[in-house]
Amino acid sequence: MSLIKRMSPDEKKESGVIALCLMLLILAHFIPKNITIVLYIVTYIISAYPILKEAIENIFHGKWFDENFLMSVATVGALAIGQFSEAIAVMLFYRVGEIFEDLAIENSKKSITNLLDIRPEYANLELNGKLQQVKPELLNKGDIIVVNPGEKIAVDGVVESGEAYLNTAALTGETKPLLVTKDNQVLSGMIVENSALRIRVSKEYKDSTVTKILELVQNASEKKTKTENFITKFSQIYTPVIVISAIMLASIPPLFLGQEFQVWLYRALIFLVISCPCALVISIPLSYFGGIGASSRAGILVKGSNYLEALSQAKAVIFDKTGTLTRGEFFVTQIIPANGVSKKEIVKLAAIAESSSPHPIARSIVKNYPGNIARVSNVEELVGLGVRAEYQGDTISVGNMKLMNKLNIDGVSTIEDTTGTVVYVALNNEYFGAIEVSDMIKTDAKVAIQGLKNVGIDNVTMLTGDKKIVGKNVAEKLNIPNVKTELLPQDKVTEVERIKSEIGDKGKVIFVGDGLNDTPVLASTDVGVAMGALGSDAAVEVADVVLMKDNPTAVTRVIKIARKTKMIVWENIIFALMVKVIFLLVGALGIATMWEAVFADVGVTFIAILNALRLLKMKEENKKINKYPHSKTEKYKVEVNEA
Repeated sequence: MSLIKRMSPDEKKESGVIALCLMLLILAHFIPKNITIVLYIVTYIISAYPILKEAIENIFHGKWFDENFLMSVATVGALAIGQFSEAIAVMLFYRVGEIFEDLAIENSKKSITNLLDIRPEYANLELNGKLQQVKPELLNKGDIIVVNPGEKIAVDGVVESGEAYLNTAALTGETKPLLVTKDNQVLSGMIVENSALRIRVSKEYKDSTVTKILELVQNASEKKTKTENFITKFSQIYTPVIVISAIMLASIPPLFLGQEFQVWLYRALIFLVISCPCALVISIPLSYFGGIGASSRAGILVKGSNYLEALSQAKAVIFDKTGTLTRGEFFVTQIIPANGVSKKEIVKLAAIAESSSPHPIARSIVKNYPGNIARVSNVEELVGLGVRAEYQGDTISVGNMKLMNKLNIDGVSTIEDTTGTVVYVALNNEYFGAIEVSDMIKTDAKVAIQGLKNVGIDNVTMLTGDKKIVGKNVAEKLNIPNVKTELLPQDKVTEVERIKSEIGDKGKVIFVGDGLNDTPVLASTDVGVAMGALGSDAAVEVADVVLMKDNPTAVTRVIKIARKTKMIVWENIIFALMVKVIFLLVGALGIATMWEAVFADVGVTFIAILNALRLLKMKEENKKINKYPHSKTEKYKVEVNEA
């Protein structure tokens, strides 16, 4: 019953036709013989009509040698020598096999076609205080839309007001809800879970994330692997050779050896049925499609099966640092107070002075302060130095060592060997202490590097434009053996080319970057992987693989999927060829009948498809996720209140 429910209307209709033919075939055994032949012919026409029709149409289009042609010639020949029930059975089993193939293909496509569910059907546009349902295509930048609980966000935008949890599973594969508040960016395709949001449109529908993802999915099957292209060319040569071989098998023994023509014609017809290349032609592209589907379930968009094949051959992985292995955000990592000053007082003074600055370092200090920010006056931005501000009659100075020297502040000691940026704080030209601000390593970065080593990839390199001490520190913490620092974008391209030349024909080189400033490198490597760049136009356009979660471990995951895909492809090739060779030999010797021939064609195809579907059963990792996280804010490395 569950199988019938999964069938499409066309598949149910097809099943009804097959059931009717089976009933007629059974009925033929209980009626007079002269009527039986007529019933057999009627049953054959009903069962074989779509296959005969397609074979004839293909002939008129110059496509003679395909599986429809082979099945038609074989069964018409079987009718000619009086093998009525076998001819009908071949067609029926072939059509049953096609139904199961369709179901299997639909199942394999499900994880990808489910992405189509992220396409929003409408948007609630706010006009003059009233809401109006419009098509997403009609929205313009700057429009305000309201998204209610259970609705999809129609276009990319920024939260104007409201606070809600978003279901991002369709985009990222992540089951943990994402909390968004005012000024947070949101992407089309996300679903609002618990309360309404007012969102200002930042991208038109054609440029939004949902549109780009759907384009990627639709285009993924167009980029074929060498294996797929080989099989396509192979079948174009293989099928004519098989037809010629069958003609020779039917004619040479009777003509030159005096054998009975009908016996060898029957063997030749069996030979034709067995030789159908369906198992190879269908199962191999399906295997790669299954690999792309398994990747999409894990939040990884692979733009084509050729990239999946390249990933399976990976011998070296190169990582960018900022935004890839690190979070790409600044956090307070150390507070160093002067004698008699508390950590909380230092951060308070720095946060007050930096409250109006847009600089990322300033924002990280303000974000780290747990209290309310007091108003300041006479704020003076000192380019390349820092900031000064008046607060309750006092002057706060926050900046680098150059600022401290310029103000002739005593007692300031330079903090050496730091892997971050040091901000010095003074009040009325009296030194209060320093704050170290760093870009923190992602929590799963070390696991990602170890994961690559576990799958046999020891050639791991990190490239960064940061200073040497910073790059070396990150590499040591993550156990990355090779690191190059203080690189410009063109230097990174040079390094990638050097590594590619070292690897040579032994394998492929993968580069993983944040997709923003690594466009030249992503384009120059064998496989460019954009890390955490779902909303980045540059990443979507240039990268071959887009990781929809900001998660380095996904690199190991997609390599495992690629290798599993390749293994299944070769399993199917070897299995199909071995079975067909064996059955072709026994068929030519007269041991096999049409029933064995059906198994060698339809049965082998179905087994190969089931094998390909194993890709979709690959277990997801790290599934223990709470429904809603309790904390609404990030937990930073330095807790100010501990001071």
